[in-house]
Amino acid sequence: MSTHSLFISDLHLSPERPRINQVFFEFAAGVAARAGTLYILGDLFDYWVGDDELADPFNASVADALRRLSGKGVTLYFMHGNRDVLVGQAFVARCGAKLLSDPTLLDLHGARTLLMHGDTLCTDDVKYQRFRSLAHSPVLQRVFLCLPLALRRALMDRMRAGSEKHKQGSSPEIMDVAQPAVESVLRAHGYPRLIHGHTHRPARHLHTVDGHPCERWVLNDWYQRGGYLHCDSGGCRAELL
Repeated sequence: MSTHSLFISDLHLSPERPRINQVFFEFAAGVAARAGTLYILGDLFDYWVGDDELADPFNASVADALRRLSGKGVTLYFMHGNRDVLVGQAFVARCGAKLLSDPTLLDLHGARTLLMHGDTLCTDDVKYQRFRSLAHSPVLQRVFLCLPLALRRALMDRMRAGSEKHKQGSSPEIMDVAQPAVESVLRAHGYPRLIHGHTHRPARHLHTVDGHPCERWVLNDWYQRGGYLHCDSGGCRAELL
């Protein structure tokens, strides 16, 4: 049995992106099938308005690809992103996955490792953080999920358009992680390795916090090409598909 783990995030899968969808299906059937564990750290889909989205053939095909993967013995974990915060138990059950809280601290092949989607680290983007607090409100989520599916999709389209407008009007620095936020979370969790997505700025960063060296990996987004982080007892390395 394989002992290595893979990490992906920010795939933003949707029917409008057939090329990258095919990359995902090939990844799930090939590279991921040889891993011991696959961690999906948010934004698997471009949007998700409730688990009744599983009735859509494309969404069902993604879930079923993950189900075939878990059926081969690969352990699957799913963490909410900002685009798929409404993914629920029906979806993860269809995939054969387990939900992860954000953040999650674990022993990863002998190394203390903190997993996050990454959006909570972008504290300089005050407008986004206000939106995030609303999107993660259990009360507002329940209200939203009571709306008809067509209305939820229309509202999501409006929110996505507003998000794009906000990004175009914001500096790249504001939308990136804030150094004090990174240092704070590393300090709070005992100076672990940190793996996250969200910012679409894949890189390996080295931080020194209170004299402790810490490694931070930012996962690849899948807008231009797929990518993943491979971790085992020897460390981590980024790979492109």
